[in-house]
This record gives sequence, C-alpha cells and structure tokens, in this order.
Amino acid sequence: MGILNGNPKEEPMHYGEVLGCWAYAGANKGLISGYEGFINHAGDEELIKLLKDAVEMMKEENNAVEKVLKDNGVTPPPTLPERAKANAEEIPVGARFMDPEISAAVSINVGQGLVSCSQVIGQCLREDIAMMFSKFHADRLLFGMRLLRLNKEKGWIIPPPLHGATFNSHK
Repeated sequence: MGILNGNPKEEPMHYGEVLGCWAYAGANKGLISGYEGFINHAGDEELIKLLKDAVEMMKEENNAVEKVLKDNGVTPPPTLPERAKANAEEIPVGARFMDPEISAAVSINVGQGLVSCSQVIGQCLREDIAMMFSKFHADRLLFGMRLLRLNKEKGWIIPPPLHGATFNSHK
C-alpha cells in the first residue's frame, strides 16, 4: 500500500493543502477582526446578527482547520486580539462605516470565501480536507443567500443595468 491509501487522516498533507488551510485560517482571522469592528459601526439589527453569525461561523471553521494543521505539525497563523466593544452612536458620522458599506464589503468577502474553498477542494488529495472545505463552501453559500436577501430587502444592493428590462417594454 502507498502513502495515499487507507485512512485519509493518516496521509500526509501536501504543500498545497498546508498552504490552503493556513491561508484560509489567516484570512478568517483578519475577517473576524474586521467584522467585530463592523459590529461596532452597524446600526441595523439584522445586519449585526448576520455579522455575529459570520464571526461564529469563521471561528468554528478555524477550530477545524487549525486542528488539521496542528495534527500535521503545522503552526497555525496568529490570532488577532479581540476588538473592544463600542457604541455605534458614539462614532462620528463621517468616521463611521454605514450599513450599506458594511454589507457590500461582507458580500465581496462571501464571494472570495467561496473561491478560496473551491480552490482548496480542487487541489486536495486528502478526502477529509476536501470534505471539510466542501462544508465550509456550503455554509458560506447559505450565509451569502441570507446576506443577499437582506441587501434586497433593505435596498442596499445596486444592480447593474438590468438586461431585458427595456426589452419587454418593446412588445
């Protein structure tokens, strides 16, 4: 039997898997810090709930990824200190991130996270790591749908010119 047969957890990680896991955890840590800051700035309760859900989701992902890294002798990226709590009303209007800005930034991050998960999945030889990132992908997809719905309901999404909008009026 070769080294890639049997229990995937006993197989060595290749450099792509190591870097993919390490970079994903590092990016999550940066986003967690940023989202904790966004929570301080946000005024909309539904947006705050989504931000808190995203922070919890990424912390759970990092626990799983960091376990894999540690089990394979890799030191995970450093964790940033937790943000202090602040009252959004005390942040001056010109210095405060507004809810549509926060939502737009998080929407971009969702897309980037989906691409990152897909990239790790595509390079995996270890099925356990590919399945772990498949779960992360599914979780981010569902989170992205919740965020899209909120963006539409609040009128925060600015669509490009809609194809067919004028087409139907020519009938």
